[in-house]
Amino acid sequence: MADNINSTPKQQGTLVDFASVEKKFGELTAVTDINLKVREGEFLCLLGPSGCGKSTLLNMTAGLFAPSTGKVQYRGKFVTGINNSVGYMTQADHLLPWRTVSKNIAVPLEIAGKSSNETASTIASLIETVGLKGFENSYPSQLSGGMRKRCALARLLAYNPETLLMDEPFGALDAQLRLRLQIELRNLSLRLNKTVIFVTHDVDEAVSLSDRCVVSSARPGTIREIVDIKLPRDRDISALRFDPEYQKECARLWHLLTPELAAQEALGVK
Repeated sequence: MADNINSTPKQQGTLVDFASVEKKFGELTAVTDINLKVREGEFLCLLGPSGCGKSTLLNMTAGLFAPSTGKVQYRGKFVTGINNSVGYMTQADHLLPWRTVSKNIAVPLEIAGKSSNETASTIASLIETVGLKGFENSYPSQLSGGMRKRCALARLLAYNPETLLMDEPFGALDAQLRLRLQIELRNLSLRLNKTVIFVTHDVDEAVSLSDRCVVSSARPGTIREIVDIKLPRDRDISALRFDPEYQKECARLWHLLTPELAAQEALGVK
């Protein structure tokens, strides 16, 4: 565990504010009645079944499209176009196969017009940060799945966004690799003081990673409850499954996701 991880978020002010937000795609309502304030410096998970509009909230935060009704604000300003304060990472890594690790990480630096010296320094630092030292000149086809994810994360960090938007980035990985990357992501987000909005439909992942978890209903997605995860910020994710508090939080989220089953249990129905 990193020694310089903060025990509390950098600030507790509101960074992203969804106010009475609804988003329709034609006749389909993706999300409705969304009222949510994302705090600066927190790791927030959006948890819900597939198709409940979790990615829609990320896309509105990024300014990829506007809400049909309601307002989305970032640092008190309405999001009316592409939000350059956020970086986006999806389940696919989208690495350029003809570029090496270093050259993939360099893409946002080249777009920003950074000098060659600054670019080289930033790449070296990021490669060290994500644990890819020795693979600078490797191509994506020569990397394992975990290394590809690390490279994609380094490229995201090269842009130096204030907020990381992550749409099930580890969903396709095996359990052991997913755990390793979860540990690295949480430690990095705390050490670098990044706000993270992380989409998942996995209860264990939500509890392991988040400071707060937004539990959504099925489509049209609405917020069932916003849960404060009662675990230390500098938690040891690798040992959580044996922690009674972790087990309690998982059970709590599971019952929020499946209210019908929870009601049956309360009545003793099997």
